[in-house]
Amino acid sequence: MRQPSLTLSLIFLLAAQGFGVAADDTKPQSAAAAGRVACSLQPKATEPSDPSSTSAIPHVEKFIAKEHFKEDVASSASVKISWLGATFAKRFANKVEDDVGGASLQTFVMNAASSDNEILARLGQSHESRLADVWCMLQQQPNGSGGSLEISAKPNVFYVRDVAGELGAVDVLWGGVGWEIGASPVSERPRWPAGTRVFSR
Repeated sequence: MRQPSLTLSLIFLLAAQGFGVAADDTKPQSAAAAGRVACSLQPKATEPSDPSSTSAIPHVEKFIAKEHFKEDVASSASVKISWLGATFAKRFANKVEDDVGGASLQTFVMNAASSDNEILARLGQSHESRLADVWCMLQQQPNGSGGSLEISAKPNVFYVRDVAGELGAVDVLWGGVGWEIGASPVSERPRWPAGTRVFSR
């Protein structure tokens, strides 16, 4: 079976305006990175008022998934999430990730329906992301505004290891009032439609 090619989506980090995305759908290319988006969950370091303060000592944060991924569409929610799938809750909600300083993610736009296995073969060894990366991207578009994540009916897919260390597909879709977050096992069935956006490190 012929593997569909991935079309690279160029991402430019705009300092004052957030993220902008431009996809080149006319020239199929290999899965080499042409553009990246930087995302960090850690606040910028600030000078302490007291030079001897222990707050100046850097420390590694842990990312605790269940503290972030919650159904909440209130105006006060840091990210509006309208639905969490049962598989996501079972496989990913109890995950804790260490060393979540920052990420540099590539994005690809599918130009044909593809299976997880076909996508993973194209991405190669840099296919994995973390839940912290997913959350970081969601924080850039908490209310479904434009940005690096697709906000039409097309999904955004990340390949993340669950609490058991097994690779799964985490898909993020803007549902109108909030983000819908699902998860599924890696499959050979072509289930991701053309236009799906895939993120990897």
